[in-house]
Amino acid sequence: MEITGAIEEVRKQVKEWRRQGLSVGLVPTMGYLHEGHKSLIERAVAENDRVVVSDFVNPIQFGINEDLATYPRDIEADKRLCEQAGADLIFHPEAAEMYAPDFSTYVEMQKVSEGLCGKTRPTHFRGVCTVVCKLFHIVMPDRAYFGQKDAQQLAVIRRMVRDLDLDIQIVGCPIIREEDGLAKSSRNTYLSREERKAALVLSRAVFLGEDLMKKGERDADTILAAMRSLIEQEPLAKIDYVEMVDADSIEPLARARGRVLTAMAVYIGTTRLIDNFIMEV
Repeated sequence: MEITGAIEEVRKQVKEWRRQGLSVGLVPTMGYLHEGHKSLIERAVAENDRVVVSDFVNPIQFGINEDLATYPRDIEADKRLCEQAGADLIFHPEAAEMYAPDFSTYVEMQKVSEGLCGKTRPTHFRGVCTVVCKLFHIVMPDRAYFGQKDAQQLAVIRRMVRDLDLDIQIVGCPIIREEDGLAKSSRNTYLSREERKAALVLSRAVFLGEDLMKKGERDADTILAAMRSLIEQEPLAKIDYVEMVDADSIEPLARARGRVLTAMAVYIGTTRLIDNFIMEV
């Protein structure tokens, strides 16, 4: 496995793979990799001849007063995990490699990016779309792999690929959870022992919502009220949102129908965590 921070070196390597007739998978990450990322890489390795993992904390998707400076980083641990998972190349650029000093071109999206996390992080998905579009042009993968934990991001990327006619297959992969149910996240490291215990309220709310829908409940207000009530019983939890939307358009739903995304963002102390479930009804 190789690692480089240079765009041209990635392009040179991918061109050589293409010359050999090999398929290429891409796993975009912000580093500080965990078992969730590993599952994406392993899926990519199983479905492609060569796999590139991007390891880049993207500054333009962080808003004012968000955790860019403190976002966890450990490239040595990332390299070990990528090697264990079977990746062939890590692209680990500096911000200056990705963004010129006078950088001024962004990928904007409407509607799909405006609800859920887009309400409280209004510039977030502009940054996500821009960096992912750049990565797609740098690597030119056949397939790109994203986790369902960031379900809105997955919907946004799929819409961008459709709208811009990018010849890339977007592969969504299941949420990977800790044994006690907490969705794996790089931001879990911010949690104190007490907060880590309190954070289980997110997965408990997810499992409650899933159970209600499996038993036939379809009214969004009923399902969401039960989930919110459970979360509000945890003193360390502060709800950003708990909503039910169409999983592809992110349009709010009054009743569960079609492919339904029920998603939440909750502050545990000062740490903002997300979780969700998707169900076809």
